[in-house]
Amino acid sequence: MKTNKIHNIKSSGFKAPLDYFDAFDDKLLDKLKNESPVQAIKTSGFEVPKGYFKTIDDTIIKQIESDKPTTKVIPLFNKKMILYATSIAAAVLLLFNLSLFDTNSKPTFDSLDSQSVENYILNENISFSELASLFSDEEWNASIFSEDHIDDENIENYLLDYSDIETLLTE
Repeated sequence: MKTNKIHNIKSSGFKAPLDYFDAFDDKLLDKLKNESPVQAIKTSGFEVPKGYFKTIDDTIIKQIESDKPTTKVIPLFNKKMILYATSIAAAVLLLFNLSLFDTNSKPTFDSLDSQSVENYILNENISFSELASLFSDEEWNASIFSEDHIDDENIENYLLDYSDIETLLTE
């Protein structure tokens, strides 16, 4: 569209009768006072067939039932999800039933054998100062040692079993 010569146009191209807008208000008000707008309408323009409102319910229900689309139903729990959930639950149950968390299998001082404790002390080269740090001063009293009666025969058996003859002779 060419807009370069719009400023040269002198008339719009639309024409109205002479004194049309001066007398328009008066003509409109006279027409409204003399005639009622509802009385001026003779027919509404809409027609309803006979018995339409009596049979409309049945026709709507028939149409809905015949046009019912088949929808794809997606189940909330499918077989794959149930299989995953049960396998996870079984794994968790197995984990808690294993002996990893069993507190009864921990060793106690009552269950230790004196021979294994003695072998540990001999094989690990534990010094007397480390052993002494485990006991309090009250446990090292001379009265504790005097209560134990060690026979000469037991001392002799111990020395024969756990010491060298050469070290005994040199001492």
